[in-house]
Amino acid sequence: RDMAANGKDHLLEIVSKVWPIKTAQCEVKHRKVEVFKRADQDQLKEIFSQYASVVEDGEQYMTYGDLIQRYLGFLGENCDEYTLKLFASSVDTSRDGKISFTEFQAFEALLCLPDAMYALAFQVFDRNGNGYLSCSEFEDIIKHTTLNREIPFNFNSEFISLHFGKDKQRKITYSEFTQLIHDFHEEHALQAFRRRDKGDTGSINPKDFEEIMCKLKSYLLTPFVKENLVTVAVGGGHRQISYAYFTAFVSLLNNLELVQKLYLACTRRDKTMEVTKEEMMYQAQEFSQITPLEIDILFQLIGLKHQTGRIKYEDITDLTPAEGRETPYSIQMQIAQEKLALEQGTERTFALEVLESVYRFALGSIAGATGATAVYPIDLVKTRMQNQRSGPMVGELMYKNSWDCFKKVIRHEGVLGLYRGLGPQLVGVCPEKAIKLTMNDLMRDKLTRKDGSIPLWAEMVAGGTAGASQVMFTNPLEIVKIRLQVAGEVHGKSKVSAFTVIKELGFMGLYKGSRACFLRDIPFSAIYFPAYANVKKALADENGYNSWGTLLLSATIAGMPAAAIPTPADVIKTRLQVAARTGQTSYNGVIDCVRKIYREEGGWAFWKGTPARVFRSSPQFGVTLLTYEVLQRLFYVDFGGRRPEGSEPQSTQLEKQLSRNPDHIGGYRLALATFNGMESKFGLCLPKFKSSMQT
Repeated sequence: RDMAANGKDHLLEIVSKVWPIKTAQCEVKHRKVEVFKRADQDQLKEIFSQYASVVEDGEQYMTYGDLIQRYLGFLGENCDEYTLKLFASSVDTSRDGKISFTEFQAFEALLCLPDAMYALAFQVFDRNGNGYLSCSEFEDIIKHTTLNREIPFNFNSEFISLHFGKDKQRKITYSEFTQLIHDFHEEHALQAFRRRDKGDTGSINPKDFEEIMCKLKSYLLTPFVKENLVTVAVGGGHRQISYAYFTAFVSLLNNLELVQKLYLACTRRDKTMEVTKEEMMYQAQEFSQITPLEIDILFQLIGLKHQTGRIKYEDITDLTPAEGRETPYSIQMQIAQEKLALEQGTERTFALEVLESVYRFALGSIAGATGATAVYPIDLVKTRMQNQRSGPMVGELMYKNSWDCFKKVIRHEGVLGLYRGLGPQLVGVCPEKAIKLTMNDLMRDKLTRKDGSIPLWAEMVAGGTAGASQVMFTNPLEIVKIRLQVAGEVHGKSKVSAFTVIKELGFMGLYKGSRACFLRDIPFSAIYFPAYANVKKALADENGYNSWGTLLLSATIAGMPAAAIPTPADVIKTRLQVAARTGQTSYNGVIDCVRKIYREEGGWAFWKGTPARVFRSSPQFGVTLLTYEVLQRLFYVDFGGRRPEGSEPQSTQLEKQLSRNPDHIGGYRLALATFNGMESKFGLCLPKFKSSMQT
């Protein structure tokens, strides 16, 4: 009765996973986010029809070869027939040797589950498809694994009796199976250790240790670890390998993902920091699964690569055999974390959003001041070149080009002349750049889709809005800065200060030329921020991480077209904001300025100072954005939103880990990863090719 009830419960569990049964609203609210998007039924049906080679009574069916070999491409033509039948029968729930569309669709749903590897493994072992597993079914499959052929497992052990009963008649459910398959390989290794420990001393020699690891734990070994098994064991002062050392070594390899988390907790997510053994030991107190002996072994292994006594994140990664392999764990967990972050981001309180904006504003102020100071001399040269009129006035310096202007400023005004007007610039540039960066980030957050993507038009709207919002700070800043920068062009004139300029202009005068400022700043930001985001993404490494160098290069490259294209608007703004001297043309608004410049100086006059503008804006925003992003990494505060893209290895290259076959849609994009995951995570290594006896 219990057995039937358990089987029925499991079948209901599978059905509810594939076709979810509606439950009370309070239960639905607390469910986990959907990990992977299901395939469209009509599209899945069309793909099924392409690969189905059998038609019976008007219904199409796939053969085992159609699914595993032709569609999934998992096993080649010379594959092991037992393995082919075993894997395909996990989809063929009716066990009639054919796969219907309903079964094909149900398997796609199973692959979307967060526990897909365990669910698939259970269906592989459940040969009868009745929802529970017998000892004979478990034993039959284990005996066909390559690991069991190397070192046979004792099925008369106490381990089997505890799970299936002394008479091996007890049948286990799916939930019990997940623990069985998790513990089985540790039991297998323990049995192998006992066989090699012929004197019951609790230890084995290094060569036996190497043999057990290579035969039973080969799926956990990288080439480096495999080559140095004996070296690391003997190098640790162990002539004999104790059972404690053996289990610690296996546990370390099984838990390298947890070790990575331990490292990140120790370094506060900085993957470049070097950590000592003592620091790892201290942090390990919060991770009860990691023992001091395991950390000791970790440093022994990494010590064979370099003798610094410290480790970095990449050192741990190099010991991970599944690194870069297509396994569903990393794929599904990254997707789940992204979707959970997106879901949490939409539920943030207004207070958190305000605090995040204040945080961004503060960092943007520092970044803006840093960038402005770095390129201010170029900005001064640009301004003087743009203000230069045809027909020089008496006593006014004339410049042949930007380099000539640079040299004459130093000759006549000294090096400090290159920084004339920097004070007001810094006073204004802090809120200017801060509001631009903050508004861009805020608008990108609001316009980002639920799946985390943002279309190009939304990026441009976010950038344009940021450019428009800064004009309230930019215009007063620019008009004061420009008048101070050109003040040194005429000799003998009384000294001009920021206060005299403000007093002369008055409050409304500070916004003279604001229309031209809008014409310049909106296109600039609408071009710059989308270009920066996309160039940064293109220059990220295979894990989606941007180094400081790629951040600087991305910001600098994006600044080139953004600075050059709005130059005519910048020329108009400069002419409107500079006080016309005696004999110079004066302008009454944007349209009047355009007409007079074109009539008196020609069309090329609108592009005056373009090189200086590019050479100023491009590196300035390079330094500004680099500083802004680095500050967010160094002083990261979690407001429940999104981390800056590229600030840590994420899933920007996630799509590359999924199946590239266009016919693999929905859960089938994870099919190969799931089958491979059973081998890399569970050690369920089945022969993939025919043996000489079969052929």
